[in-house]
Amino acid sequence: MCLAIPGKIVSLADDPAHSALIEVAGVHRRVDVSLVEPDGIGPGDWVLIHVGFAMSKIREQDAYEQMSMLKALGETEAAMQEVRGYSTDDAEPPPKERSIP
Repeated sequence: MCLAIPGKIVSLADDPAHSALIEVAGVHRRVDVSLVEPDGIGPGDWVLIHVGFAMSKIREQDAYEQMSMLKALGETEAAMQEVRGYSTDDAEPPPKERSIP
């Protein structure tokens, strides 16, 4: 199954690769944000991620609904395995108290 996983932008990198540090359920990874940069993105914004690329900007409520849907479909672990596979370059340790329900 192809998964689109919601993630929250923690910080934007000033690099030619157009990457950002994204948090998904407490896991921090770098993803390519070049496809959503024209939409005007920044820290605190939510994006849908697929295979290491932010595909679209979404509302926070939509992000929580998407995670609930993944959970209902039994796809939460598959989604987290995908996120764990993204680059960890410059990734910060995840905050322990923050997670997506």
